[in-house]
Amino acid sequence: MIAMSAASAGAQSEAKTGWTFGVLPSVAYDADLGFQYGALTNLYYYGDGSTYPEYLHSIYAEVNRTTKQSGLFRLNLDSRALVPGLLISADISYMPDEMCDFSGFNGHQAVVNPSWADDSSDGYRSRAFYKHYRNLFRTAFDFQGNIGGKFNWNAGIGLLVFNAKRVNLDKLNRGQSDDKKLPDIDVLFDKYLQWGLIDSSETRTGTFPYIHGGVSYDSRNRTAAPSSGIWADAFVTYTAAFGSLKQFNSLKLNADFRHYLALGTPIAVLAYRLSAQLTLAGKTPFYMASQHNVLNLKRAIYESLGGSSSLRGITRNRIVSDGFALANIELRLRLVKFDIGSSHFYVATNPFVDAGMVLQPIDVDERQVSLAVSSTGDNADDYFDFAGSIYRPHISGGAGLKVAMNENFILSVDWATPFSSKDSDKKSNIYVKMGYLF
Repeated sequence: MIAMSAASAGAQSEAKTGWTFGVLPSVAYDADLGFQYGALTNLYYYGDGSTYPEYLHSIYAEVNRTTKQSGLFRLNLDSRALVPGLLISADISYMPDEMCDFSGFNGHQAVVNPSWADDSSDGYRSRAFYKHYRNLFRTAFDFQGNIGGKFNWNAGIGLLVFNAKRVNLDKLNRGQSDDKKLPDIDVLFDKYLQWGLIDSSETRTGTFPYIHGGVSYDSRNRTAAPSSGIWADAFVTYTAAFGSLKQFNSLKLNADFRHYLALGTPIAVLAYRLSAQLTLAGKTPFYMASQHNVLNLKRAIYESLGGSSSLRGITRNRIVSDGFALANIELRLRLVKFDIGSSHFYVATNPFVDAGMVLQPIDVDERQVSLAVSSTGDNADDYFDFAGSIYRPHISGGAGLKVAMNENFILSVDWATPFSSKDSDKKSNIYVKMGYLF
C-alpha cells in the first residue's frame, strides 16, 4: 500500500528499527564518466529505533564500470556504536580510470580547444587529447570523538597508491574497427611531459601514506539531508612520499563550512558550503593536486574543482592548482512523501549554483614554458592564456531531483550547465549519483 502526502512532507516518519537495506543496480550517468553499470548495496542498522533517522552502523559496497573506461570497487563502513563515544569510518577502494580528464594547470590559464578532442575528422585529433590514465588504490581509517558540546576532535590515517601515465591506446583500441581507433598522437599529457611541466617521476607508481587531524563542529539535526545546523571543520594533512617521489612530501590545510537553514518549514532548506584547500609546505604530483582532502569519506572520490563532486556542469579536473576555494549553494525543497510497505520515501528538488577559483597556482613560468613549447613546434597561445587572470571564478548552475528511502538512502539526479564555454563544451550535463553533494 502506498500513502502520499505533500503537505506533511517534513513531518517525522515512524522510526525504523533493526537492519534495513537497499540493493540496486549501480546504473547511473555522469557527464564526464559516461553511462555506469554495476551493483551497490547499503545496509543500515537502527537498533531499537531511538536514534532514527540516525543509524548506528552503515555498510556500503559498490562495484561498477562506466562506458568511458573508469570503474569503482569499494567497501565502506561507518559506525557510531562499534566503540561507544567514537565515530569510526573505514574505506577500501580501487578506482581504475583509463580516460581521466586532464585540461592542464591553473584553470583559466589553461586554454581548452574542444575541436582537438574530436576524433571524427583527420586522424590528427583524438577524444583522448584531454585525457590520461590514472589508477587509484585507497585505504582510509577515520575517527571522531567529542571534545564538548558540538565540538569534536578528528584524526585519520590512510594510504594512496597512484599510477598515472598516458592513455593505453593498445587497450582502448582493442576490438575497434580502423575508423574507430584512437590515433597515436601527442596528447596534452605528453606535451606537458615534453615541456617539463610534469616530471617523468610522476609517471611512475607512487605510494603515499598520510595522516590528518583537526577539529569539527556539528550542530546538524541529522546527518543525511539536514534541515538545520552547521557542519564545519579545519584540519591539516601530511602526505609522505619515498624513493624517486620523495620530493612530493606535503602539508595541506583544509577548512570547510556548511550551513543548513530551514526557511520557515523543514521542507524548504537553504544549504551552502564554503571550502578552501591550501598547500602549507612541500608540493604534490599533478594527479594529487586534483584531489580534495576530507576528514571522512562519504563519496568514492573527491576531486578538487570540476565534475560531480565539486563544480557540477564544469569538466572534471578543469581546475588543478596547489590551492583553491569552492562554494556551493542550493535550495532543497521536499515535494512529496509516501510509504511503500514499511519504508518511508520522499521526493525533493534542489536548484543550485556552484563556483570555484584558484588560490595558489602551480608555478608555470611564462618565458620558460613559451621557449619549451616553441621548441616542439607548438604555439604557446594555443595552450596557455598568460594575459588573463588565473583568479577569475569558474561558475555553473542547475537543478536536481532526489528520491530518498528512510531518510538516508538518497538517489540523486542533477542537471548542470557552465556559465562559460571555456569550462565545458557541453551545455547540458547530467549526473546520477547517491546522496546530496554536501
